[in-house]
Amino acid sequence: MKLLWFSWKDINNPQAGGAEDVTHNILKRMAAEGHDVQLITAGYKGASDNEKIDGYRVDRVGGRWTVYIKAWLLFRKKYSYWPDVVIEECNTIPFFTRLYSRQKRVIVFYQLCREIWFYQMFWPLSWLGYWLEPLYLSLLTKEKVVTISESSKADLIKYGFQETNIEIIRLGLSIERSHAYDTRSKYPQPTLLSLGAFRPMKRTLDIVKAYEIAKKDIPSLKLVMAGDSQGEYGDQVQAHLSTSPYEKDVSCLGRIEEKEKMELMGKSHLIAVTSVKEGWGLIVTEAASQGTPAVGYNVDGLRDSIHDRETGLLSQENTPAKLAKVIVELFQDEEKLLQYSRNAWTSSSENTYKNAFRDFNSALNPALKD
Repeated sequence: MKLLWFSWKDINNPQAGGAEDVTHNILKRMAAEGHDVQLITAGYKGASDNEKIDGYRVDRVGGRWTVYIKAWLLFRKKYSYWPDVVIEECNTIPFFTRLYSRQKRVIVFYQLCREIWFYQMFWPLSWLGYWLEPLYLSLLTKEKVVTISESSKADLIKYGFQETNIEIIRLGLSIERSHAYDTRSKYPQPTLLSLGAFRPMKRTLDIVKAYEIAKKDIPSLKLVMAGDSQGEYGDQVQAHLSTSPYEKDVSCLGRIEEKEKMELMGKSHLIAVTSVKEGWGLIVTEAASQGTPAVGYNVDGLRDSIHDRETGLLSQENTPAKLAKVIVELFQDEEKLLQYSRNAWTSSSENTYKNAFRDFNSALNPALKD
């Protein structure tokens, strides 16, 4: 089979994240099974126009905003009659391949943007994006879709997609799952972990505020933060920390390597996640694979990756005060924390790329037959 995949980022892009990791692992497995696989994506500083990665080919054209028109031009020039199937990854903005490709198509949605517009984009583009998203989604509602959670599926149905056309795949983990949960690997003092770039839609500052509230009940509590803190929002978080009475008990590590990330997840007792919205919340499952449960806001994606009162706790309201309450609840109940840690580690066993690829193939085959 000749498979052509559209995505605005590839795994080697400096901004690549969890979605790109999923895409990469599917593409390399498709190539390993003997399929002819081509990815069209955006370029970035220092990138080559063409590259081969783990058995599949990559064409890079344009940048973040121009890739959509340049991908269309490249398709017309080089790929109009080549693929058997077109996979279009929609990360905020679709490629609208239905307007120019006649092949069988599947769209991959990791999540819809919706309220994220107001956190990541300045006015008036935030309002423009928010109101335009349902309009351009309405052009895609007849397509076959692959997504990663019940929350994302419900979002798509709400905007007109047919439930029978939506398939859910499990996410895989690129990090090695710990062999077993071992309390001896944890920090000697109770430690809350925040992982990921300091971004408005991640509401990193909420984690800091929740920590400050929780520390009043748990004086020995530590906070470890790892992730890129550059930019205006990162400056806000750093400014708040500089005036915090608990600044000395907060470690800001900046960007870290994968090995150090695994070590932090294994040593910490809890990971806190306060995103506005997620497709799934991969960092939750990664931490679970190291025996670390999560506390988080009750939002799309996190209510899928955090099994409330089983592998972690969701706050009753999405505020620092309510998040602090569940942090304190777990740290004051050692038996419950231990049970959630074991449950989290056990549940992560299903999140392998072997399973993700199997799910994707199962979703792709019916679409090719229609």
